[in-house]
Amino acid sequence: MSNLYLLHKPYRMLSQFTDPQGRATLADVIDVPGVYAAGRLDYDSEGLLLLSDDGSLIHRIAHPRHKQPKTYWVQVEGHIDDAALTALKNGVTLKDGPTLPAKARRMEAPDLAPRNPAIDPKRHPTTSWLELTLSEGRNRQVRRMTAHVGFPTLRLIRAAIGAWRLGELAPGEWRRETLHAPRGTTRTRHSSQRKGPATGRKRP
Repeated sequence: MSNLYLLHKPYRMLSQFTDPQGRATLADVIDVPGVYAAGRLDYDSEGLLLLSDDGSLIHRIAHPRHKQPKTYWVQVEGHIDDAALTALKNGVTLKDGPTLPAKARRMEAPDLAPRNPAIDPKRHPTTSWLELTLSEGRNRQVRRMTAHVGFPTLRLIRAAIGAWRLGELAPGEWRRETLHAPRGTTRTRHSSQRKGPATGRKRP
C-alpha cells in the first residue's frame, strides 16, 4: 500500500519544503512527514501537485518516459483565436525544439478562488481561457507555448495529472488517496482523507 497526497498548490509557493529566502513552501500547507513531491509547479503557477512517501511511485509519476498527460487551465491575454489553437494542437517550435501535439480548446472561466494578487483589469482588460493538455514537460512550457502563438499567459492552473484531478480542492487544501496495490503500482485507489493547510483546517 502507498499513500498519495493530492495538493492544490497556491500561487507564489515553492514546490519544496524549505527555502532559505523565507518564501512560502509546502510546509505551510501540509505537515505529513516523509513525503516528497512528484514533479513540481513553478512558483507563479497553481494547482495540482502530487506527493507521496513511496519513492518508486514518485519516480513513475514524475519521469518523462511514463508520459503522464498534464492538463492546465490557462488564462491568456486577449481572445485566443482558432489559428492559435490550431498551432498549439499541431505543436510549435520553441528555442529547445518543436513541441509534441497538444490538446487545446477554449473554455469558460473555471470556478476558482480569486488569485491574490488578482490580475489587474486595467493592464489586462481582455482575457480568455483555454484548456491545454500536454504529454511532455519542459521548463515553463505552457507559458512559452502561449506566448509563441501571441497570447501570453496571465494565470496558470494545473487541473490534472494522468487520472488524478484537482477536483474541488481549494488553494492550500489536500486529500490523501491510499493505493491498494503493492508499493510501486498505481492500479487501484480510493480517497480517504481531505484536509486544509498544515494546521488541518481549511483556509477561509
